[in-house]
Amino acid sequence: MRLRSTLDFLLYQWLDAEALSQRGRFAEHGRETFDAVLETCERIAREKYAPFNRTVDLQEPHFDGEKVILPQATHDAQKAYAASGMLSAAQDYEVGGMQLPYTVEAAANAFFAMASVSMGSSLLTTGNANLLMVHGTAMQKSVFARHEFSGRFSGTMCLSEPQAGSSLSDITTRALPDGNDFEADPLGPRYRLKGNKMWISSGEHELTDNIIHLVLAKIPGPDGRLIPGTKGISLFIVPKKMVNTAGELTGVRNDVALAGLNHKLGWRGTTNTLLNFGEGKYPVEGMAGAVGYLVGQPHEGLRCMFHMMNEARIAIGMAATMLGLAGYYVSLDYAKNRTQGRPVTGAGKDAAAPQSRIIEHADVKRMLLAPKSYAEGALALELYCARLVDEQHTGTPEAADEARLLLEVLTPIAKSWPSEFCLEANSLAIQVLGGYGYTRDFPVEQYWRDNRLNMIHEGTHGIQAMDLLGRKVRLEGGRGLQLLADRIQGTAARACAHPELAPHGRALADALEQITDATMAAWSTGHPGDALANAVPYMQAFGHTVLAWIWLDVALAVSGPGAARSVAENAGVMGAMRYFYLYELPKTAAWLGVVSSRDRTCADFPEEAF
Repeated sequence: MRLRSTLDFLLYQWLDAEALSQRGRFAEHGRETFDAVLETCERIAREKYAPFNRTVDLQEPHFDGEKVILPQATHDAQKAYAASGMLSAAQDYEVGGMQLPYTVEAAANAFFAMASVSMGSSLLTTGNANLLMVHGTAMQKSVFARHEFSGRFSGTMCLSEPQAGSSLSDITTRALPDGNDFEADPLGPRYRLKGNKMWISSGEHELTDNIIHLVLAKIPGPDGRLIPGTKGISLFIVPKKMVNTAGELTGVRNDVALAGLNHKLGWRGTTNTLLNFGEGKYPVEGMAGAVGYLVGQPHEGLRCMFHMMNEARIAIGMAATMLGLAGYYVSLDYAKNRTQGRPVTGAGKDAAAPQSRIIEHADVKRMLLAPKSYAEGALALELYCARLVDEQHTGTPEAADEARLLLEVLTPIAKSWPSEFCLEANSLAIQVLGGYGYTRDFPVEQYWRDNRLNMIHEGTHGIQAMDLLGRKVRLEGGRGLQLLADRIQGTAARACAHPELAPHGRALADALEQITDATMAAWSTGHPGDALANAVPYMQAFGHTVLAWIWLDVALAVSGPGAARSVAENAGVMGAMRYFYLYELPKTAAWLGVVSSRDRTCADFPEEAF
C-alpha cells in the first residue's frame, strides 16, 4: 500500500490526472476507472509476479537445442498481463484499446516493475506495436501491431551488432530486395536480410505464438556497397514465423536463428540473445535470407526507430526507479526491526541499556533518506514525463508543442538519472542490511544486480549525456531548454512565497542559473570536442537540478490547499525534499566546474599513462 499511496498522491494531488477525463479522448474515464486499473495491476503484480522474482533469477533461461526454456511462472505472468489489456491500454477503442491516459498506464505498470522487473519486461512489445501504429501501413498495423497488443505476438527492437555496439552508423546487416516484384507484397516491400544482432532482449522464447523483430539494416547503394553513416539505415519487420495477411501462422519458420543466450548479472527473467539473420538455417522458399518488410521509406529507419527508442528510454527510467524503491522498502522494514548498538548519551553508552533499532541511528536515517529522495523523486519525474506524453497527444496545439520539446530535453534525464542514482539507492539498501544485505537471503542484492543494467540499457550513460548537451539543450535554438527553465523558475518563485520553502526556492534558482551559464560556457568555443568532454558531469548536474525542481514542486502540492495525506506522509515529503537540497543539490557546483572551464583532464590524458 505504500506504493499505492504515493502513486495516488502524485497522480491526483500533484499532477491532477483526474482532469484528463475532461478531454474527448478520455471522456469515458474518471477517477473510478483509473483506480480500477491501478487495483487490477497491483493485484496481478502481487499474485503473479512478486512471488516468483527470485525464481526467475535462479532459473535462468536455457536453450535445449530446439527452444528456450523459461519457468512456468513466466508463462503464467505473461498470460495474466496480456489478459489485463495493459499491452493496448493507451490505444484506440477501435483496435481493442482502453484509450487510457499514458500517465495512468505508466503508474499502473510501476507495480510490475517493482514486483519483478525482468518478468515484467513487456515494454518492447508495446513500444514495437506503438511504432507500427505511427509508421506502419494499414496492413502492418492489422497483421503485426494488433496481435502484439492482444499478447498473441511479442516484439523486439534489433539495433546493436557485435562489432558496432551503440555505434549504429557502423552496422553491417544488409537488406536486398526479394525479387523483381518485391514492392508488390501486401505486407510491405519485401527484402532479404543478412547479418547479426547482439543484446536483443526477448529475442527468443515460447511465451507467444510469434516474435516480431524490428530490425535496422542497410539497403546497399547502386554500386552494391553499404552507405556509410546512419543515412543508409532502414527499418524492417522480421517475424520469427511467417504469417499471411490475416495474421495467421503459415507454418514456415523465417530465417532467424538463435546464436546464443547472454548470461547476465541481472534481469535473468528475460532472455537476452545473439540472433543470426539470413544464415540459411531456416531457408524460406528454398533461399537463405530472413524475410523482412520495409517500415516507412528506405533510409529513414533511424527516424522511425527513435519513436520506439524514446519510449523505451522512459520505460527504463521507470524500471530503474522501481528497483530503487523496492530496495528502499526492504531496507526500511529491516531498519525498523533490526536491533544493534545503543544510543549515545551525554555520559556515553550504557552497555546495560536495551539495544536500539538501527533506524534510530542518524547515519542509518541518512542511508534511508538518500534512497527515499532518489526513488520517490524519480517516480515523480517519470510520471511528470508521462503527463507530458498525454499533453503532447491531447493538449491544445501550443501545449502539445511545448510538451514535445520538454520531453526532448527531459528524456535523457528520465532515462539516466534514475539509472545512476536509484542504483545507488540499491547499494545503500545493501549497506543498511550490512552483511545480510550481501547474501541471497534478502532480495536487495538482486535488486542491485537487476538495476546495474539500466545505465547501459537503451543507450549508455555517456550517449545520453552527449545527446543532452550536444543536441537536446540546443534544439530549436535552445527553446526546449528555455521552456524547462521557465517552469523551474515558476516553481522557485512560488516557493519563495512560502517562508518554509523560500530558501529552497532561492537555491533552485541559483542552480538553474549555474546550469544556464555552464551550457553557454561549454559551447563558447563552438567546438563539440570542448563541450562534450565533460558531458556526463553536465548531465549529472542537470539531472540533480531537475530533481530538485520536481521535489520542490511536489512539496508545494503538500503545502497547498486540499492536501489530504497524513501528517507522517507529508513530513516524509518535506524531509526528503530538505535532504535533497542540503545533501545533493550542492554537488552540482563541482560537476559544473569542469564543464564551465571546458576541462581537458580526461580528454587529453595520454593512453600510455593509464
